[in-house]
Amino acid sequence: MSFTSLSPVQKNQYEQDGYIIIPSFLNQDEVDLLYGLATGDNALRNHAFDLNDQTGKRTKLTLWFTPGDDTYGLLTRSERMVKSVQTLLGEGEVCHFHSKLMQKEPKVGGAWEWHQDYGYWYKNGFLYPDAMLSVMIALTQANQENGCLQVLKGSHKMGRFEHLFAGEQQGADLPFVEEALNRLEKVYVELNPGDALFFHSNILHMSEANLSDRPRWSLISAYNLSYNVPFREKNTSCITPVKVVPDASILESDATGLSEQTDFLKKEQEITLNVK
Repeated sequence: MSFTSLSPVQKNQYEQDGYIIIPSFLNQDEVDLLYGLATGDNALRNHAFDLNDQTGKRTKLTLWFTPGDDTYGLLTRSERMVKSVQTLLGEGEVCHFHSKLMQKEPKVGGAWEWHQDYGYWYKNGFLYPDAMLSVMIALTQANQENGCLQVLKGSHKMGRFEHLFAGEQQGADLPFVEEALNRLEKVYVELNPGDALFFHSNILHMSEANLSDRPRWSLISAYNLSYNVPFREKNTSCITPVKVVPDASILESDATGLSEQTDFLKKEQEITLNVK
């Protein structure tokens, strides 16, 4: 059965917990198309960069801003995606901030420190964290063995923590994280290919290194409401309303990867601007 829309119960769960998991948000044909495209996408590969954790293990990441007519863009602009984001964020025009393909390879895929996305986005000049969220789509199995995401349930209600450098990443202020760990439930977000995780910009989350023999790939798209105009972010995709396309366009259009003209983020910008 294909996904249709979020219910009021699911919206309430998101508001209470700071996240919600939607099984089978994409069907198997869509997952096969996206994963097959991603593994053979030369532009995506050429613009990927590594971010090292504190042990030297690395996670490969490719990030871009403006959603186009490529297959990834059709997903991020699809009716089911935009409608779901609208339901969770409320009134305002939905805009696409950026998307990134996370490539956590077997044995070498690094960890991500405890952090909040708004811990970075605050420094880009966004003022309203409730107007922002991210959607993670699993392209491969995600479980504890291969370093799935972990979240602290309800931690979005604690507000923004300070973020400090840990290796090439920025993590939330550790004493505050430790206190939050003492008070809140830690959830391992295990996903099947095609499952979606919607999560608030202020929820604390992290992931362990991938020590398994299987990759963990996921596509993460960040969204913002148009009224949340940042005063430091130069890219305008975050305040440009999404041009919605039918869900069927993902499979009905020609399979197309990213072009070299895509507005990719470079590693030096990643570290400078703290956009993850």
